[in-house]
Amino acid sequence: MAPSHHIFMNLPATNETAEVIIGARKAAKLQRLDGILGPPLCVILSAFRFLNAPIPEGGSPKSLAFIKLGEQGSTVLAIPALEEAVSRVGRENTYFVVFSENRKILDVLGVIPEGNVLEIKTSSVFAFLKSVISVSLFLRKIGLDAAIDLDFFARSSALLTFLSGAKWRVGLHSYFGEGPFRGWLMTHRPRYNPHIHSQKLFYSLVKALDQPPELFPAWKDPGPLPPPRQISIQPGALESIKTKLLANLATSELPRIVLLNANCSDMIPLRRWESERFVELARRILTVHPGVAVVFTGAPVEAAQAGELAESVGSKRCFSMAGKTTLTELFALYSLAEVLVTNDSGPAHFASLTTIRIIALFGPETPALFGPVSSGSLAITAGLPCSPCVSAQNNRLSACKNNLCMQAITIDRVFAEVDRILVG
Repeated sequence: MAPSHHIFMNLPATNETAEVIIGARKAAKLQRLDGILGPPLCVILSAFRFLNAPIPEGGSPKSLAFIKLGEQGSTVLAIPALEEAVSRVGRENTYFVVFSENRKILDVLGVIPEGNVLEIKTSSVFAFLKSVISVSLFLRKIGLDAAIDLDFFARSSALLTFLSGAKWRVGLHSYFGEGPFRGWLMTHRPRYNPHIHSQKLFYSLVKALDQPPELFPAWKDPGPLPPPRQISIQPGALESIKTKLLANLATSELPRIVLLNANCSDMIPLRRWESERFVELARRILTVHPGVAVVFTGAPVEAAQAGELAESVGSKRCFSMAGKTTLTELFALYSLAEVLVTNDSGPAHFASLTTIRIIALFGPETPALFGPVSSGSLAITAGLPCSPCVSAQNNRLSACKNNLCMQAITIDRVFAEVDRILVG
């Protein structure tokens, strides 16, 4: 059974849950469309490409667009790739195509100009098709030189990369069934390597433009990654989040803060550490460390459930900020806190752009490929023989119905790491 079949287990019937269900259904619908319509469209356009477009020679692009429709957390891992592109073609000539609901992280990062972030709308099939046509026509109008598909094996992103009209197109290719089939739309077709971190993979895709198309699937080492980047915290956001924290604590001075991100609306429940464990972890932290406050975080759709978890802890030093912060305020909150404990999810990568220490819990996926990259991050995984079971090569689907890999991560183990950081 694929994860999408049991997305909604153990969710109470609230308005917030309804929003989660609607969002999950939309994602599942897009995935089904990608799987049903994508392959034949990729074949048709591949035939068109072979008949009408010879393989181009190498060159130096003067404009470049990234295609990455989803996963804001993964976009953080692409920062070195974005900055490499900017260094090559200039900030004003670098574009990014993304689903509308996922552009916020790009605006906060500021690597790509806001006007160069091109949105694909998902509110309806008509809106989706209209925005795809609009974005494709715009990229063709500006005479785009290069397009890089940062999604792993999605057909929709491969089709958009081709429709951009770019002379040079870079994207992962399925050699001998190593990933979902999506035609021969790319001029540069690197092989997906499941043994290197996604951050280096994204960076490598930009560097692939330096190689002749006929070199692939073999390709050269892109060289060392640039040092990790930290985001600048906006003073207004910092003051705003301090005010909100003090109001919840009813005090005039901020205590030490530990953040817990329980992913109440996680659309891949296999990645979820049980909510009750977050509650017990919070209680233990508050008991052992009387000068610490525990704050639950989350998206607006998680606000009701995160609030229930905080209330279950039964302490005035524990409350929820889920749905009560903007993205810029969330970064400010990370900068004020000492530790974040989170499931494998976007917040782990957001937090890696600040000085906070991160404890990320991994099960169905592996931190070797998707772990946060800051020097202050620690990934905990049980290392079961069945784990990891989801990857880019299997379209992140799993037959597993019982996430023993997450259940095997004990409260004792997680608390020991939090305690070590707080004491140290």
